[in-house]
Amino acid sequence: MFFSLNFGVAHWARQHNIKHILIEPGSPTQNAYIESFNGTFRDECLNEQWLTSLAEARIEIARWRRDYNEVRPHSSCGRIPPAAFAARHRQLTADAVQSSPATTQQPTNS
Repeated sequence: MFFSLNFGVAHWARQHNIKHILIEPGSPTQNAYIESFNGTFRDECLNEQWLTSLAEARIEIARWRRDYNEVRPHSSCGRIPPAAFAARHRQLTADAVQSSPATTQQPTNS
């Protein structure tokens, strides 16, 4: 029943030229990036902890998120942590803006 309902919604959306942006059941490859992240999060955080309360879950997830974003290197960022990659990008962007010729407006004689 669940699958046929979703199939029906997807069919209806196509008939009405509505772009279906949700991942269809049984099609995790439609967004492999988030599926990979979800697997990593589950394996490295949720499966490693015995969480007894929502407050404890929030603390452990925040700790894991800090480690994931600020400490551990990522291959997609050149084997550096995402926070370091972002800081480097901000610096390079700021340097590029400062070194580009400034556009100044000439005063008009009115």
